[in-house]
Order: sequence, then C-alpha cells, then structure tokens
Amino acid sequence: MKTLSLIPAAGALALAALPLRAAAETGDLVSPVIVSAYRTPAPADQVAASVTVIDAAELQLRQTVTVADVLAETPGVSVVRNGGPGQTTTVHIRGAESEQTVVVLDGVRLNDPASPGGGYDFSNLLVGAIDRIEVLRGPSSTLWGADAIGGVISITTAAPTTALSGQASAEGGSLDTRYLRATAAGAADRITWRIGGGYYQTSGVSAFDSRLGGQERDGALNASGFGQLGVRLTDWASLDLRLSHVATKTAFDGFPPPLYVFADTAEYGETRQTAGSAGLKLTGLGGALINRFTLQDMRLDRDNYDPTQTPDKTFYARGTSQKAAWQGEWTLAPDAVAVAGLESERTTIRTASPASYDPNPAPLRAHAVLDSAFVSGRLGVAPGLTLSAGVREDHHDRFGDHVTTSAGAAWTPDDGVTQVRASFGQGFKAPTLYQLYGDYGFTGLRPETADGVDAGVSRRWWNGALEGGVSLFARQVKNQIGFFDCFSAVTPVCATRPFGYYANLDRTRTDGAEVSLAARPRSELRLSASYTFTDARNASPGAADGKALPRRPRDTAYAEASWTFDGGATVSAAVRYSGRSFDDVANTTRLKAYALADLRGELPLKGGISLYARIENLFDRAYETAYQYGSVGRAAYVGARARY
Repeated sequence: MKTLSLIPAAGALALAALPLRAAAETGDLVSPVIVSAYRTPAPADQVAASVTVIDAAELQLRQTVTVADVLAETPGVSVVRNGGPGQTTTVHIRGAESEQTVVVLDGVRLNDPASPGGGYDFSNLLVGAIDRIEVLRGPSSTLWGADAIGGVISITTAAPTTALSGQASAEGGSLDTRYLRATAAGAADRITWRIGGGYYQTSGVSAFDSRLGGQERDGALNASGFGQLGVRLTDWASLDLRLSHVATKTAFDGFPPPLYVFADTAEYGETRQTAGSAGLKLTGLGGALINRFTLQDMRLDRDNYDPTQTPDKTFYARGTSQKAAWQGEWTLAPDAVAVAGLESERTTIRTASPASYDPNPAPLRAHAVLDSAFVSGRLGVAPGLTLSAGVREDHHDRFGDHVTTSAGAAWTPDDGVTQVRASFGQGFKAPTLYQLYGDYGFTGLRPETADGVDAGVSRRWWNGALEGGVSLFARQVKNQIGFFDCFSAVTPVCATRPFGYYANLDRTRTDGAEVSLAARPRSELRLSASYTFTDARNASPGAADGKALPRRPRDTAYAEASWTFDGGATVSAAVRYSGRSFDDVANTTRLKAYALADLRGELPLKGGISLYARIENLFDRAYETAYQYGSVGRAAYVGARARY
C-alpha cells in the first residue's frame, strides 16, 4: 500500500491525542449544534455550509414512516420513487446523482458497493428509532470521503439517558398497511443499552401505473432489528457496540417478453442488510482531546426472482464493506477545534444474472481498497467570525492518489441573530466495481470530480418569532459517468461491449437558490415554508449540451402550519410542490408538475399514550416521479404511541 503524504501528520496527532491524564468525559453539546459539517459538534453559527437538521420532535409531528418522504420535504432535496411504498427510491441533493450522496447511520456508511452506481436505495429505510437527520448539501469529500459530491445524509439514533425507558407504536390504514415498532433502553453507572425492532407491510399499488393498464398491486414487507451497548471502561475510555439488520421483500413490475415493454409482472426482490460497528473512545485533558477508533462491517445481499422463468432467480448481488478508522479531535477553545483522521476501506462485489440459457453463470467478483487521511479545523479569528479549512488525500488501489480541499467562513455580528456564510468544497468519486468490471463495464474509466460553492445569509427577528434565510449554490462535475449506447453510435469499445458500456460522458453544472422562512406569531402556531430553484444541466459538448438532467425538478417547495392546543394536542397541514421535469436525457419525455397536501393530528392521553392520524395526498392527485410508474393516491392512517 502506498504511504499517503498526510498520514505522518495525522498519525502524530493521533498519538498526541491519547489520554494524557484521566479525566471525566464531557457530554455532547446540546442543540443547536451541527455534527455533519465538521464531523464533530459545532454551534450552528460557526458552520459555513448549508445544513438542515430534522430532530425527533419534527419527525413525530410529521408522522412520516419512510426517511425518503422526510427528505422530500427538505430544501434542496428531490426524491424519485419507481412506484409505491417499497419500490426503488433515489434521493438527489441539489440536482446531483443519487449515488453521489453518502448515507451514514450511526457512523456506518450504508451505500451499496454492489449496485451499478454505488448509491443507496432509500426504499428500505424507515424512520423507526431515528432521533436526528442532518442533510449536508454540497461537495463534502474532504471530510466524508469518496462519493460525497452531492452531499451527506447523516442519521443518528437516540442515546439512552434514563435507567429504563421504552417506546412502542402501532399503525394501520390504507393499502392494507400495518406498521409496528418497539424499543427499550437503559442507562446505569457504566452501561447503556438499547434494543428494538420494527415490522412494516403494505399491499402497495401497481408499480406499472394503473392509468396505463397496471392491474396487480406490488406490495412490500420490511422487518428490522437493532441493538446497541455502551460500556464506560474508565473515566477516560468507553466502548460502543452496534448491530442492525433489515430484511425486505418487494414485488415489482418489469419488461416481459415478447414485447419487452413496461407491464405487470410477477417479479419480486429480496434484500438483507446487516451493519455492525465497534468503537473505542478515549479522552484526555479534561475532554479537550478525544480519540475515536472504529471498526465497521456492512453487508448487503439482493436477490430478484421471476416465478415465470426457470431458474426463478434472475439476479443476485452481494456487496460488502469493511472499514477501520481513527478520528482525533483537539479542542483548544469553543471556537478553535482541529480534527484529523485515517481511514481504510475494502469493498467487494459478487453478482450474476442467471437465465434459462445459462442457469449458473460465472459471477463477477472484484474488490477495491481505498485508504484516506484528512485534517480539518475551524478557528474563531475575530468576534463572531469563524474560518474553516480542510484537506484530504485518498489513495485508491486502481486510481492512485486524489486530493480534495474545503474552506469556509461564518460570520455573525450579533451573537447568532444574523449569520453570513460562504463555503467551497470538492468532491471525488471513483468508478464502482460494476462500472469497471460488470457486463457493461469499462476499465478505462476515470474518477468523477466536482467543485462547489455555497453562500448564504440568515436572520432572526423578534427573539426568533420570525426567521428567514437565503442560499445560493453552484456545482460543476467533470468526468461524470454515463452509459454509452452502441446502437446509436460505434466506438472501438463497442467491439467487446456491443450493447453499450459505462463511459466518462458528461460534464454537468448545477446552479440554484434556496429560500426558507419560519414564523411563530403565537406560542401555539408554527408556520414554515421553503422554496428551491435548481438548474441542473448537462454541460457536455454534443446534442445533450444544455439539456436538463433527468428527473430533476427545477422548482420545489414545501409549506407547513401546525397548531398546539392546551393539553398538547396538535394538528398540522402541509403542502409539497414539485415542478415539471424530464424523464430522459434528450428531454423529450416530460413529467408534469404536482402538489400534494397532507393533514395530521395527534392527541396525547394519560400514561404516556397518544393517538394520531393523518391523510396523505388529501386531494387524490395522480403524479409521476418516474415515467409510467404509479403513485399512491389519497391514503389515511391511524395509530397509537406509548412511552414509559
């Protein structure tokens, strides 16, 4: 393995950050803090990047079951679902490809190393026991590594704080939906623990749009479980162990013979994802020095079946990721923090597509190793002014070294009432194993790279009764990987890839703006609204130059109003708007604009029990996020929650 130039400096900080004397651990900073921007808690007025935080209270108010639906209501984020619940779901941050976003759950990266683009399918991720979601927008590879061209979605679950606590909920409603989940947690002198699980089932809707002839429903089932154990070994050392597993089964539609056009089929898919981590945290100098050593393992298995064929298994993929990492944090002052890290990740893929003419094909097997080192810091250089900067070097075993940098400034002249910020970030994404070695692979691919800038201003009035903000952003991606169609043109590579292959076809550019407003004219009433303009276009020479990127609506908006009654009962109404977009690169297939309205309410009872209900898509709008794929019409759900 080639030695990285940043490793000596980062390693020296690792040794310096070992506990120099025993000291009691300091607790995490309380809100408002942001973790994803610097990979360590930082006050919001010292953060130069665009970050949206969705906390547990907001998740409970919205009653949303899937994380994708929460993200669809977030500025700068658009969601594409190929049908109803459980169908393939992609998330796009500021017009970036879905696979250009890093998804992290409790520090464990969830991106699928065996998928063609290496992205994450959000269809399997339920809100469940999630306590907090942070959406970091803009190229962020300096701190979060490869693939973070669009941004980072960091998800955390709650830490136990009392001797014994628990939650349970049950929900049912339209589309034969049943959703059950429960958690239990406890904290003793030196031990914390948490266990839980969930079960979700729905008959769904036809993935092939019923307006076009889809008849049968494509249902989904999701079962999950997790466990966490924390042990305070000494006053300056603690151990954290986590394990989670989710298994799903989802029916979907395909392209059956003899016409091979989109239609109802009996196909279905099964997935199993297991993620585990072990972390050791060491502190010194009264908590000013913190070391975190972690080992992570993630495995994702996917199998597709078609009962009308022999063999009935038509596809399988096995992806794994093992990672070892160290992160050191040195806090010199509340506004002077240095962070450094070393990471080594090994990913593997094994995949094949059995067919009647080849029931046992030789699978594709490949692996990649990525070693990284990074250093970053933030420093208060003047009253209210915080500067930040970082640099990272990645060494890929095939593509060698690549350096990314970041820089930012955050200024508040009035103790957080007004904030002005600006940031620059770079992104890096190596070709996936499938893009290199799969049936349509091309070993001559080059890594994707990106440069992005972001600037914004926000302000609060009347002690926070009114808040508003504006952000402007731009991003340029070079060597973006697309699919070259050998039927429309011929290159020398087509001699061995006659049906097409992956190639560095595209240069893309995105410009846009985000506007948000929140008001609390009365203590009982809360209002919020946001609007995002995203101009995501192909900037490559040729016929596609200037065309809008597929499935990226130019205009999106979200508005919500909630009222809290005496006694704690709440009602809320929300409207989500998505402007028109195109389904294809040539911009010939248009997806219409749509607006969806939801109503929600919750009634607390005695003993920590509450009842809730909601109506989604109140006006029963038909819409598409992907051409010819169905969507859920008006749906109603009722449920109950209990806490102790």
